[in-house]
Amino acid sequence: MDPLDGGCCCGSVRYRIRSVFDAGYCHCTICRRFGAPVAAWIAVPEPDFQLVRGTPRAFRSSSFFARHFCADCGTHVFGTDAREPQPKVGARLVSVALTTLDEPGRVRPAIHQWWANRLQWLDVWDELPHVDDGTLPHPSARG
Repeated sequence: MDPLDGGCCCGSVRYRIRSVFDAGYCHCTICRRFGAPVAAWIAVPEPDFQLVRGTPRAFRSSSFFARHFCADCGTHVFGTDAREPQPKVGARLVSVALTTLDEPGRVRPAIHQWWANRLQWLDVWDELPHVDDGTLPHPSARG
């Protein structure tokens, strides 16, 4: 895969991704607090995510998850999970805001998580699988 590059709105924070493990939509109440009815994300094995410019500011949104923002423009760029590495991945996953990619069309979401929390007025017309909570099946195990 060709690397994926991205960053914040003002360009102070830039990153490079070498591989994508998964991608999807999150309907949780915490993601919604960051400005949209649903968030699109990319799960990247930690060794394949590299900051190439800037030092984002972190905000711990739960006991195990920190969201990283540009301190200049406020863009939510990525999140890090302090829990154990994913067994089938062999690494922790970095959750990158899909729309911060320079070319967001190169990655297609494959699942909806926290479906039980979705906003009822938001019509979703795709045929992607969904899970009611944040427990995601491995991409290879989806129908």
